[in-house]
Amino acid sequence: MIIKHSKYKNTSILFELLVRQITADTLSNTESPAINILKKYFGKTELGREYKLYESFFRHTNTSEAKADMVISTIIESSKQLNRSVLKRQKYNLIKEIKNHYNLEEFFKTKLPNYKAQAALFTLLEVYTSENLSNPNQIIENKTVLLEYLVKSPINKKEVRENILEEFKNQDKDIRVLAYRVLLEKFNDKYADLNPLQKLVLKEFINSVDNTPKLREFYNTKINEIKNTLLTLNKKVTNKAIQIKVNEVVNILPNLGKTDKVNDDHLINLLQHYQLVEELEAVNE
Repeated sequence: MIIKHSKYKNTSILFELLVRQITADTLSNTESPAINILKKYFGKTELGREYKLYESFFRHTNTSEAKADMVISTIIESSKQLNRSVLKRQKYNLIKEIKNHYNLEEFFKTKLPNYKAQAALFTLLEVYTSENLSNPNQIIENKTVLLEYLVKSPINKKEVRENILEEFKNQDKDIRVLAYRVLLEKFNDKYADLNPLQKLVLKEFINSVDNTPKLREFYNTKINEIKNTLLTLNKKVTNKAIQIKVNEVVNILPNLGKTDKVNDDHLINLLQHYQLVEELEAVNE
């Protein structure tokens, strides 16, 4: 599911536009309804509390990537504590009241300097407070925008992607499946069509991602199967150079110890070696 950004629902944008409207009204020597609107909706309300989260974000610029990541994570967790139904109602009433005093099209026409970051933060908060499955790529894109805004330098999207995949491992099964679908994209260019054994491996990693002992046992079993299969196939290979290389591969295939954790590299490792098995079978035929 893709979350769409809405200026009408973005608390930070609503607050900033009201402040700008107050300034415009004051310069025009006219009474400003925006003053009372601002006081009414951004005081001790859910809307006011959500705005504090945006305000906190924009206070932490020019910081380290680690601190920036912590700021974003803290804001997301704090956002989950807000009453979403009350917040939704207050935003609806706010827009209704703005419409009573101003032309909405003119009101929202103003270009804001931090619009991209405001939109990214809104989208990210909506994703993490939504009950529906969200697109991991959308999370990665928006989190990258926010990190770059706080750090004021380009961010490595690969690292952001890997951190989010790690985070998804702690979620329920449906979300984990989605996360591993993204992981699959990492090597999908090289392995466009997975063979049945590779699909079996991927399925097991999806279903057992939160069961390390089971996954470790599965990995060791498959590694041993691959070793035996490679040795058997290698006996039929006539090219001595290939035989030597296959034997070297067998000798370096690692088994995991009792305390070792299974990670994404082990998954890719199995898939690569099953690809090698398939290629050797083709050579022998």
